[in-house]
Amino acid sequence: MTREPGDYVSPTFTTTSPSRMSPSTNLPSGVSLDLYADKLFKARTIVISGGIDQDVAERVITQLVAMTADSSEPVNVYINSQGGHVEAGDTIHDMIGFVDAPVNIIGTGWVASAGALIYVAVPRERRYCLPNTRFLLHQPAGGAGGTASDIAIEAREIVKMRERLNVLMSKATGQTLERIEEDTNRNFWLEAESAVAYGLAGKIIRSPKEIA
Repeated sequence: MTREPGDYVSPTFTTTSPSRMSPSTNLPSGVSLDLYADKLFKARTIVISGGIDQDVAERVITQLVAMTADSSEPVNVYINSQGGHVEAGDTIHDMIGFVDAPVNIIGTGWVASAGALIYVAVPRERRYCLPNTRFLLHQPAGGAGGTASDIAIEAREIVKMRERLNVLMSKATGQTLERIEEDTNRNFWLEAESAVAYGLAGKIIRSPKEIA
């Protein structure tokens, strides 16, 4: 797979066989996509699962805008993501803070890279995770090609991006910038309890009733 400038690099992952799922929609056979979408809209719930890209960003911000236009009640965002494009993550991160309705984010499975960027879009008291959630923080990586000048430009942009993300994560967790820089120099994994202690997650929950 070709790496693009601004991509995060995450470990490979596998999924279970979709033998019981409809091949066209990945939904259980006989179940309409519109039915799920309607139920999620009424429940003011957004699910982010898988890689973060422009299509995911478009879907999420469209849902956010529609839900907040409908009501100022809180929106719950569930995220299980290996990461993806930083810019797409930035879009979702900024829109979560932009809309009027308060947003809760619930991490599950793994919340990695650009997924972690989205996760910290809300105040710590609105960051929840399920007991077996794992978090991954690390520096952005790119695979620029072309002329030497283009490669040098992309290298500078990646350094600027890393500095910006480190400042953002420092503010979100309460850790010093120096600590964030050291920890994210390589892959930095956190279990749920460690994420709470680090200031990344706010609370481990086991029931929807625990969401404030």
